[in-house]
Amino acid sequence: MNTLSADAIIARATPAAHQHAPEIQPFGHVVTMPIALSATACKASIESLNQILADTITLRDLYKKHHWQVAGPTFMQLHLLFDKHADEQSEVVDLLAERVQSLGGVCLAMAADVAEATLIPRPPKGREDPPTQLSRLLHAHQIVLEEARAMARRAAESGDDGTNDLLVTDVIRRNEQQAWFLSQHVIETPLART
Repeated sequence: MNTLSADAIIARATPAAHQHAPEIQPFGHVVTMPIALSATACKASIESLNQILADTITLRDLYKKHHWQVAGPTFMQLHLLFDKHADEQSEVVDLLAERVQSLGGVCLAMAADVAEATLIPRPPKGREDPPTQLSRLLHAHQIVLEEARAMARRAAESGDDGTNDLLVTDVIRRNEQQAWFLSQHVIETPLART
């Protein structure tokens, strides 16, 4: 039986940090996956999904920004609503990223890359009032919904039922519901009628 020296044992137990290697798959390149879907359909869906992913990450982050910065008499209600919606958008982010990977693509992941790709206008760094926050969120939902509807149609036409289902079931329905909840906060109705 060979006994290792203390130095050999320590060397094996030391984390191999600071490793560097070439990328194993460059962004924009597609690996052929055994999923009975054409390479053309996969590539088109990956591009679409990365756009929706960038916008969904931005929408999620916009919800967090407003969650942290909301003020006024509806503070608690909006604070909780914004946080709930951010969590729900995080779930959609994961589904979108996993779909890109399952199609053989590489998903956007870093904030700088997302900021370059998103179609949602950048908010100011400062704090805004709740009506402006709500309007900004509603506009972001509108952008995501317009894109998702167009992309779902293209996915269906190309035979990519999985992407179509994800866009309709998880992206469109979730964003429609959240837009509906938000829109109820910007309707001018009297609290009491006389």
